[in-house]
Amino acid sequence: MGDSTVWTLAIAALTGGTAVLASWVTSRGSTQAARIQAEIAAGAQRAERLRESRRAAYLELIEQTHLLGELFWEISTTLRLPDSADRAAALAALHDREVAEYVKIRRCARVVELEGPPRAAEAALALQRTTRPFYVAVKAGLDGERDSHEAFDAAFSPFWKALEDFVDAARAAHQRE
Repeated sequence: MGDSTVWTLAIAALTGGTAVLASWVTSRGSTQAARIQAEIAAGAQRAERLRESRRAAYLELIEQTHLLGELFWEISTTLRLPDSADRAAALAALHDREVAEYVKIRRCARVVELEGPPRAAEAALALQRTTRPFYVAVKAGLDGERDSHEAFDAAFSPFWKALEDFVDAARAAHQRE
């Protein structure tokens, strides 16, 4: 009987040890699986926040571009008026608004540049640069150059084309995410 008790105890110890080892391995695997799952969830949340942040930046730039475009139409109309003190005063006020709106579009373009991706950022900065001919034409109008409205009006096509290019780049970036 003594041998059978030793064998029983040995088998029980071996079985118990195996159970403890199996439990430890399972626990370790479960912990690792939980950590991996948490990392995946955190990565998905970061990606979604980036996607929403980019989308908001794109929309803000598009909105600001349209607001600036509306201001440009007002300036174009004013540039076509005959020379007068009223025209000069109106043009000076519009010029001040143009500068203020440029600051906003510049900020929007910089946010897109920060958010990325590179193609959308490049398109945003190109859009921002298309506002310069408008500024130059208004300055010329303030300086009394009578044909400044022609240079101003010629800037519309590149401006709207740059907006289309930006929208295309933003759409492509948004769809890839």
